[in-house]
Amino acid sequence: MYEQAAADPTAWWAAQARERLHWATTFSSVLDDSNPPFYTWFADGTINVSYNCLDRHVLSGRGNRVAYHWRGEEGEERDLTYAELFSDVQRLANALGAHGIRKGDVVGICLPMIPELVVAMLACARIGAPHAVVSGCAPGAVREQLKASRAKALIIADVARRKGTLVPVKHQMDEVISDLPGLDTVVVVRSAGPGCLMRPGRDVWFDDLIVSADPVCPAEPMEAEHPLFLLYSSSSTARPVGIVHSTGGYLVGVTATTAIVFDTDAEHDVFWCAADVGRITGHSYTVYGPLANGCTSVMFEGAPDYPDKDIWWEIVERYGVTVFCTTPTAIRSCMMWGKEYPARRDLSSLRLIGSAGEPINSKAWLWYHAVIGGGRCPVVGTWGQAETGAIMIATLPGLTTAKPGSAGRPLPGVSATLVDESGDEVEQGSGLLTLTRPWPSMLRTLAGESDRYVRTYFARFGPRTYVSGDRAKRDEDGHFWITGVDSRIKEVT
Repeated sequence: MYEQAAADPTAWWAAQARERLHWATTFSSVLDDSNPPFYTWFADGTINVSYNCLDRHVLSGRGNRVAYHWRGEEGEERDLTYAELFSDVQRLANALGAHGIRKGDVVGICLPMIPELVVAMLACARIGAPHAVVSGCAPGAVREQLKASRAKALIIADVARRKGTLVPVKHQMDEVISDLPGLDTVVVVRSAGPGCLMRPGRDVWFDDLIVSADPVCPAEPMEAEHPLFLLYSSSSTARPVGIVHSTGGYLVGVTATTAIVFDTDAEHDVFWCAADVGRITGHSYTVYGPLANGCTSVMFEGAPDYPDKDIWWEIVERYGVTVFCTTPTAIRSCMMWGKEYPARRDLSSLRLIGSAGEPINSKAWLWYHAVIGGGRCPVVGTWGQAETGAIMIATLPGLTTAKPGSAGRPLPGVSATLVDESGDEVEQGSGLLTLTRPWPSMLRTLAGESDRYVRTYFARFGPRTYVSGDRAKRDEDGHFWITGVDSRIKEVT
C-alpha cells in the first residue's frame, strides 16, 4: 500500500475515492493544483455524503444493522439502526427545506452527544446546507460563531446534562441570539428537561417536525467541492475562525483513514471513538468515517467519570466494543484514577485501541497498552488537525512497528516532513512539521477570509507547503514524535 501510494499519490487517492464511495457523477479530474494553495479534488464529480453514510447501506440490505448503540448519562440505552437513522434524516431534511433552508445555507447545531446530533448533521448534508456544530462553548461564543457563519437556522437542545445537573441551553441561547440577522428558525430537541419557552414563529419542536414531515427526501448530488461543514476553532482574536471542509475530498479522507488506521471490519466490529462531535475527531471518527464504512458505533452522552470512573469500561463490556479510541488527556486521567476501575470490567472484546487529538507520552501509551489493551491490543498512535480533516500520521496495525509515544509514519498518500527555520528539510532530528503535497480532506479556506488562510498556513514557505504549527522530531526509522507548538504560527491562527 505504501509503495503504490508513493509511486503515484494522486492515482492512489483516486482509487480510494472510486472503491470506497458512491459517486452520483464519476469524476474525471482528480487533483487540480494549478492555483496553490487553493487546491481542488474530484471537482467535476458529484456526490452526497448522506447517501454514502445511509442510503447505500440500506439499499444493499444492511438497514437492520445498528448504526449507534447510544448510552445516556443516566444509563438510558437506545439502539439506532441504519434504517431508523435513514428515516429520521430524510424527514428532518424535508422539514428544513420546508422552513426555507436551501443548498448553501448554514445551519448551526448546538446539541449534546445524542442521536439527534447525527441526524441533524446528515440531514444538512443531504440537502447541501453546510452545518456548523457549535456546542461546548459559552453562549456568547456560540452567538459569535452563528453570526460569523450567517446561520439561517439553529438546531438546539432544550437542556444539556452535565454530571447530574441540567444546563438550560435553550434559555441561555435565547438571551444572545434574538437579534441575529437571518436566523429565522430554531429547532428544539426535547433532551432531558421539563421543557422551555418557545418563541412563536421562530421556534419549532424537533419531534413535531419529524412526525409531520414527508418521509422521502432524495439525496441531492453535490459538487465535490461544495462545502460540507464549517468548524470554528479558538482564536487569539475576538473574531471566530471558521475552517471550511469540502464534500468529496473530506469524505474520501475520513472514509479511507477510518478503514486503514483502525482496521475496521463493518461486519464484526463495534467501533467507539470517545470524542466530542463538536471537534474534528468527532466529526470524522464518530460520525462520517464510521457511517461511510457501514460500521456499528457507540455514542455516549456523559463524561468518563460519571456516574463513576469505570463508566467507559462498563460500556466497552456492555456492547462488546472491539475498537476503541480516545484522547491522551483522557488516558492520563484514567491513569490518575487508577487501574482498579478498568479492572472491574471485562475488556476482552477489545482488539485494537487508538489515541487521537494530541501527542501521547510514552508513559500513558504503556499504561494504555497494558491496562486497557491487556498487553495484546495494538495501540494506534495518530496525528491530525481540524485543518487536515483526517488523520495524517499514524501507526498502522500490522504494517508499522509501534513505538510508545510516537505518532507513527505518514499515511499512504500523505507527504509529511520536517524543516528548519529557513525551510530546509531536516532528515533526522527536530523541526517544524509540514505537509508538502495536497491531500483530499484538507481545509479549503477560512470562511470569508481567504487571505488569512494563505497567510496562516502557506505564507511562510510558499503556497505548496502547509505549515502545521506543530514541532516534531523524526527518528532513524521515519517515525514522527510530536514535541510541541511553534508559537509564532499559532499566534497567527
